[in-house]
Amino acid sequence: MNTNGVQEPTFCTVVPPHVLDKLAQAEDPALAGPARRTLQRDAYERTHRRLTTVLGAPAIAAPEDAEAGKPQRTIYDATHGTTLPGTKVRGEGEEPGRDATVNRAYAGLGATFELFFNAFERDSIDGDGLPLDATVHYDEDYNNAFWNGEQMVFGDGDGEIFLDFTIPIDVIGHELAHGVTQYTANLTYFGQPGALNESLSDVFGSLIKQFTLNQTADQADWLIGAGLLAPRVTGVALRSMKAPGTAYDDDVLGKDPQPATMDDFVRTGRDNGGVHINSGIPNHAFYLAATTLGGHAWERAGQIWYDVLTGGELTAQANFAEFAGLTVAAAKARFGEGEEFQAVLKAWEQVGVRGA
Repeated sequence: MNTNGVQEPTFCTVVPPHVLDKLAQAEDPALAGPARRTLQRDAYERTHRRLTTVLGAPAIAAPEDAEAGKPQRTIYDATHGTTLPGTKVRGEGEEPGRDATVNRAYAGLGATFELFFNAFERDSIDGDGLPLDATVHYDEDYNNAFWNGEQMVFGDGDGEIFLDFTIPIDVIGHELAHGVTQYTANLTYFGQPGALNESLSDVFGSLIKQFTLNQTADQADWLIGAGLLAPRVTGVALRSMKAPGTAYDDDVLGKDPQPATMDDFVRTGRDNGGVHINSGIPNHAFYLAATTLGGHAWERAGQIWYDVLTGGELTAQANFAEFAGLTVAAAKARFGEGEEFQAVLKAWEQVGVRGA
């Protein structure tokens, strides 16, 4: 929150700047052009969010007739423009139309709502029935999706490197989870707190996918953005929680730079201090804890992470060690000093985070 007690929205994208930077340097203008335009658009939207924060973003309330425990979804179409939210094309309870992108966005918002409500008893992103709005077909060849503090926005991709950003349900969940963080711990989007912010979105994005597919931890692929990369790309996803650093190794995109442990922690001034890179470390810790415990990951490991995010003790400036310590304490508080406690403790040890 800012000094006036207003919740500060953060502009968060699913494709990291370092990926788009690499793509923007491609010799093929069909690849470089969309990446450069995406970077420019992201810079504009990021500045716009800061100005909105200074001026004071309006509060968004649930409709008076909204039913608790039910999502209130609205999908808009930007028709390849950049004016938000665009033209309304589907409201809550309306039948699917012919546009598959609209239908996927609607379903993804619903799946995100279902996980948080059914697994954690959280009524929407803010815990108080916040309407879920999304805009599709944003801009031309836009290679990203983002949460802007108020709504979701999806590009269609360039078709060469990235496909439609509504295809992976975990991308939708990832971005909406930034909203949950915004309304709870509001982790600073820089350095280790920023990497935790990104990691929490990957954690809940993956859990939303697993919840929708009714997968156990050992059945899940633990990939973020599987299905997003076009066939020409040598890679399987944007990130891997199971094996950070292995999601892609492509002649245009380069190699996935995420570390899995603190031994390879990346110190950089780019990407807000490497928030999309070093998030691989807490991502891997969650994967280790969840797979050690087995079963449905949202029931124990996910519950512990959610308890920390919403418990009130996680500060906006928390580093990895502080977050780890809180997860260990949360595991003990909810489950005692049994296998949950031991699994979380060992997971952080394995990724080299001291202080848990």
